Amino acid sequence: MNFIETPIAGLIEIEPQVFGDARGYFYESYNKEKFLEAGITASFVQDNQSLSTKNVLRGLHFQNPPYAQGKLVRVIQGAVLDVALDIRLGSPTFGQHHKVLLNAGNKKMFWIPPGFAHGFLTLEDNTIFSYKCSAQYNKASEGSVYWNDPHLKIDWEVENPVLSDKDKEAPRFAELNTQFHYA
Repeated sequence: MNFIETPIAGLIEIEPQVFGDARGYFYESYNKEKFLEAGITASFVQDNQSLSTKNVLRGLHFQNPPYAQGKLVRVIQGAVLDVALDIRLGSPTFGQHHKVLLNAGNKKMFWIPPGFAHGFLTLEDNTIFSYKCSAQYNKASEGSVYWNDPHLKIDWEVENPVLSDKDKEAPRFAELNTQFHYA
């Protein structure tokens, strides 16, 4: 596995070593020892998976402490534009985001530690998105940021995404209720 640091501290893109032949392919999507060597110490307690049609945008979501979630995300089928937004108070990159293309072909993964809001846009029909979480979901601690807040300058590369009612009504970044502090 190749662990690639991003311009925002804590976010890591992961490229697995894929072994392919005429039968198909094999790769490790998680190896605790290799993740620990890369500084990812999270213990995963919940796996989630979603199926979406093209142009579905989910996010930007997070959970405040003590139920803050780190997420290891990947695409099993299809493609997404994946976005992580730094919401750590005092961080030199507070309010900045990082985007990565995840798809079934590149098999990339993306580690998003607690302290980030996360969202993704599906680029193909029947996209299956999978993520391992470091904490259980807790409704009372969930938060969100409006996906298209002009302050954030996120180019989602879509005009009219398909959104949930919750995401349509998410607070603007200036109204962010974050309990994360940069360490």
